[in-house]
Amino acid sequence: MIDYLMQIGDILKRKRLALDLTQVDLANHSGVTQSMISKIESGSADNVSIDVLRKLAKALNCALVDLLPVVDKRK
Repeated sequence: MIDYLMQIGDILKRKRLALDLTQVDLANHSGVTQSMISKIESGSADNVSIDVLRKLAKALNCALVDLLPVVDKRK
């Protein structure tokens, strides 16, 4: 998938898989439920809070901004 078309869920899944983590593993490391991770990755989560993104970023050892789509990083 072209990076600039990726959504938060796509980015989250790519980073999770790069670390060879299951959704359950990520849930255990982040404190975010597996159900919420599944919703984010599938694009069915309406609004993902900054707190949830912060927890996921910490568990994935990346900056919160690394989970945001390119279009949201533009000025």
